Amino acid sequence: MRRSKTAHGHITKLSAAGLLITLGIVYGDIGTSPLYVLKAIIAGSSVIDKNNIFGALSCVIWTLTLQSTVKYIIITLRADNKGEGGIFSLFALIRKRAKWAYVLAIVGGCALLADGIITPAITVTSSIEGLRMIIPKVNVIPIVVVIITFLFVIQQFGTNFLGKSFGPMMFIWFAMLSILGISQIIMYPTIFHAFNPYYAYKFLAENPNGFILLGAVFLCTTGAEALYSDLGHCGIKNIRMTWIFVKASLILNYLGQGAWILSNSETMVRATNPFFAIMPSWFLIVGIIISTIAAIIASQALISGSYTLISEAISLNFWPKVRINYPTNIKGQMYISSINWMLWAGCLFVIFYFKESSNMEAAYGLAITITMLMTTLLLSVYLHYLHIPKYIISIFLLVYLSIEGSFLAANLNKFMHGGWVSLLIASILFVVMYIWFHGRRIKNSFIEFVQIKKYLEILKSLHGDESIPKTSTNLVYITRAARKTEIESKIMYSIFNKQPKRADVYWLIHVDIVDEPYEMSYSVNQLIPKILYRIDFKLGFKVQPRVNLYFRQVIEEMAKNNEIDVSSHYHSLRQFNIMADFKFVIIDRIQNYDFDFAPFKQFLMNLYSFVKQFGITEVRSLGLDTSNVIIEQVPLIIDSKIKSELIRH
Repeated sequence: MRRSKTAHGHITKLSAAGLLITLGIVYGDIGTSPLYVLKAIIAGSSVIDKNNIFGALSCVIWTLTLQSTVKYIIITLRADNKGEGGIFSLFALIRKRAKWAYVLAIVGGCALLADGIITPAITVTSSIEGLRMIIPKVNVIPIVVVIITFLFVIQQFGTNFLGKSFGPMMFIWFAMLSILGISQIIMYPTIFHAFNPYYAYKFLAENPNGFILLGAVFLCTTGAEALYSDLGHCGIKNIRMTWIFVKASLILNYLGQGAWILSNSETMVRATNPFFAIMPSWFLIVGIIISTIAAIIASQALISGSYTLISEAISLNFWPKVRINYPTNIKGQMYISSINWMLWAGCLFVIFYFKESSNMEAAYGLAITITMLMTTLLLSVYLHYLHIPKYIISIFLLVYLSIEGSFLAANLNKFMHGGWVSLLIASILFVVMYIWFHGRRIKNSFIEFVQIKKYLEILKSLHGDESIPKTSTNLVYITRAARKTEIESKIMYSIFNKQPKRADVYWLIHVDIVDEPYEMSYSVNQLIPKILYRIDFKLGFKVQPRVNLYFRQVIEEMAKNNEIDVSSHYHSLRQFNIMADFKFVIIDRIQNYDFDFAPFKQFLMNLYSFVKQFGITEVRSLGLDTSNVIIEQVPLIIDSKIKSELIRH
């Protein structure tokens, strides 16, 4: 197996094709924000006048500049893990030296997943609500439900056929944003005064609702985290170059909406969405169709991102092992059925509960603010380990904890108006990740490693003892021992004590999940010539650990190099060139009936056992053939001392 530095090398280089693909992958969420940002701001404003609109637009412009451009485009994209980005990739960079940071990563990841549930609902609903400009009393919910359901149904078949059109469609979308914005700016050129940050200050300091409206302003940058998460798909150069075009398009559209509001402030109905109002009547149907397609692309990006996030969480032991399918031959495109239908159910709940996009705005933004705060904290730890001067890190923390803390405080005002939904979803996900991470940690704390050299002579003797029935020609164990000189005592217990297992060849397989995302390499050590081998796989945290497939490749390469004999060891079969048989032994460590944890640990382990039922077995997660697997239950603690002794009368 070869080492792969990146899974997307063909599009991460700066090129016209890379720029177009980046438009389709990265900017769905942040690119569709004009659908609802100004609408949310005017809905919460007590007065609509020049100072308020200039101030709101100034807040939007400087939020896109300080938050999206400076923090993410300029600073955060540099924190790449061999080309990969995202909050879990950032954690992987520091986890060996800052193990406590797993809490920040889990909180941020769960909040990002919660955002992935609300984004499809609000973007698709906002776009379809444009129909009310033509049919005022149309019921948009059935249309939204059909679109959302269709989007989730097709995930299992792969979205390659859709993905090819995403780039051109998003180019059309951003071009439309620019043209519509310019058409209104021409009529009201003084709107450019909004670039002056003084209006933002006045908006926050003098407007009674100014600080609360920061929650609506924040919606303009909710997709900034996706810029970082999609780093591995598109590359830093493509993202930075396309962001110039995207940011210009967004600001032009926001300014155009602001110009229209000020031009029509006396006759405007408060519930009007200025995004659709700036469209000429003859263009409205086309604009609604393009908006809906952009909303679908934004939803697809969040769905795909959720799959990737869960896949990384599994590798980092934050989430139970679940089945991951690859519906196309494109590396990185995956489908996780359980997550797909969980997101679908969550989206439908949001749609039916809130009914209107204006109501969803209350739930939207709160969760992603938490993710951004966690990214800021993790990034500061990463900068510390890079030996960046402390005063620079302090300035970075002071600026962005202040900005994001203000957004969080403003968004908390939404809690009783729907914000609790996103926090509830994130909290449920956090509980699952916390239980799984700590349950595995508690369970692994009872693994006892012993020196393998103490057992080599015994293994040789067992290998030659024909009085014991042969279990298999090749017997394979999965070992967690990172050192080649060690082995779990439970594996030795399985071989020697729990029905002695004689084999011609014993194999020990160790899988090391490394921080380089797409690492794929292996090494072989012969511990007893022709009898005991150890294979060490180094797999990146974004690589599926399909051990059965990789082990077969290793066996074929070793046979080709004449290192091993893979022909059957039975004379009747060997003459027909039948391949030797292999059997895997999977050890399931269970809690002893005579042993109890401390109360809190026991509570965690009970929850861990409950959560484990919703994942797949280790056999399936490793891609093993169930017909060639023995599952053995071994006590968590072997040879434990008896606390109280019986007295014989």
